[in-house]
Order: sequence, then structure tokens, then C-alpha cells
Amino acid sequence: IIERPIFDSFVAQQKTALEALKPGDPLSESTQIGPMARADLVAQIDEQVKKSLKMGAKLITGGEVWKENPAFYLPTLLTEITSEMLVYQEETFGPVAVVIPYDTVDEAIQLANDTAYGLGASIWTKDIDKAKKVASQLEAGAVFINSITKSDPRLPFGGTKKSGYGRELAKYGMHEFMNIKTNWIQ
Repeated sequence: IIERPIFDSFVAQQKTALEALKPGDPLSESTQIGPMARADLVAQIDEQVKKSLKMGAKLITGGEVWKENPAFYLPTLLTEITSEMLVYQEETFGPVAVVIPYDTVDEAIQLANDTAYGLGASIWTKDIDKAKKVASQLEAGAVFINSITKSDPRLPFGGTKKSGYGRELAKYGMHEFMNIKTNWIQ
């Protein structure tokens, strides 16, 4: 979700960056994109992209299985996304990014929350105070400001909505694995 005034520039820069990424053997230091975990996951992400394209999404780059090895899906960038498309409605567990422009902060928050999922969100800005206000309104288990969504064993991590229940990691995560019991004797 990108501010409209910088949308075209952002898309152009991302296209260049994605096309420069080198897929290959994950054990090779020169590899920047590794294979997906299973063939069914490659097929699932390809279906999400293809169905969205048929519904009018615009392919900027990628959008296909790598011809040299079917375990890889090329880094993909899509625009002109609508809420009816699979790439809008579902989590895409692979190298697929959708970019949607917004005009107001309220619109950006509405777009970010218009999902059945809520694992994590990432806000990139120089205005940290504004980011804190936005972060408090996002329906996500974790919100990162000027950082990617990631877990840290020192902090609780988990999603909201259909992205999971409860927390893992840190002391809160340990409580998720406990069955707390009360024994009352009088």
C-alpha cells in the first residue's frame, strides 16, 4: 500500500530490483532467491497470480515458474489489484508482491485491515510519530516500523484473524503450551 504521489516511481524501482534478483541453489552465496518448499506451493501461488491476472491485475514482472527449475517461482510484482482477486484475499506464501496506491492515511489503514488475515504489517516512513498512530490502528499481531515482519525469540509473535491464535516465543509463547490447572481444596 503506497502513497499515490510516489506509486509509479516505487513500482519502477521495485521492478528493477526484483528483476536483478538471482534464483539458484540456496547453498550458493550468489543465490538471492531460493526454491519454494514443495511443488504444490508453487502451483498454488501460480494459480493465485494467474487467476488475478485474468480478473484484471497488471503484471509488472515475474508471474511464472522459473523455466530452469520448476521448484522456483520468479519474483512477481502486480498492480491494479481489486478486492475480488486471490492475491488480495489470500496470503501469498511466495515471492509475490501486490502494490496498491492510496490517497489518505485512513484509506491506507482501511486497505491494510481489509483482510481475513493479520500476521504482521510493516510501515516504512520517516515520520515515526505518524507510524505509531497508524500501527495502533492496524489489525495485525505484530507491526514493524521501518523493518520487515519477522520473529524474535525474545518477543511474543503471532497473528490475528485467520493468521493464527495465541502467541509463540518469549514467556507468552511458553504459556500457550501450558495447561494451567486449578485444584481447590476446602
